[in-house]
Amino acid sequence: MQTHIFSATERGKKNIGWLKSNFVFSFSDFYHPLKSAFGTLVAFNDDYIEPGKGFGIHPHINMEIISVLLKGKMNHKDTMGYSTTIERGGVQIMSAGSGLKHEEYNIGEDEVNFLQIWIQPKLQNIIPRYQFRQFPESSLKNKLTTIVSGEEGPAHCWINQNAKLSLGNFAKGSQVQYNFNPENKCIFIFLIEGEVAVNEIPLQKRDAIGIWETGNISITCTDNSEFLIIETPVNQK
Repeated sequence: MQTHIFSATERGKKNIGWLKSNFVFSFSDFYHPLKSAFGTLVAFNDDYIEPGKGFGIHPHINMEIISVLLKGKMNHKDTMGYSTTIERGGVQIMSAGSGLKHEEYNIGEDEVNFLQIWIQPKLQNIIPRYQFRQFPESSLKNKLTTIVSGEEGPAHCWINQNAKLSLGNFAKGSQVQYNFNPENKCIFIFLIEGEVAVNEIPLQKRDAIGIWETGNISITCTDNSEFLIIETPVNQK
């Protein structure tokens, strides 16, 4: 088993007043030569947006873009005609494919906190698509729930990549086992809240760990904890 710790204290920072961002990988004005990607995961941003502010309409092409709403209320509008309101527990994906434009703003009274995740696509220049799913607290309590997958299904969002995202909220003392086929796969675990030990390696709030060359992961929750697991190809084939 190989591992790499992505410490919360070592993330890139951007603060332009209405937007405060924390970058695990090189993004925007933050560049680190050893933090360009992890497998096909190329961006993992922990963003905070003030009420009434947001991202004006802008383009994307050939990228799988995932948003996980942790706090607040945000809208989404795009050139495919979708207009959505997203609150805590909401997950949206855009398969940008041959190209689309979208905007998103904090439309609530409180600060928005969401995870912005970019994954390289399996196929290039597909027809763009959007999807949204809501995951109530009860669906995440003391279990891992698939929120995004490379396989179609009614309960989760699906993307143009052989990847899977799982989210769970666990009580102190919980033991979580995550097993997968390790062939050309790596695992990225982001601790949203709490304290855990991943294969006996301790993580604090907002830390992340990358794992490869194993198919078995054990997570011990040493406090009430919420975390996201991303399973993604090591290399694009």
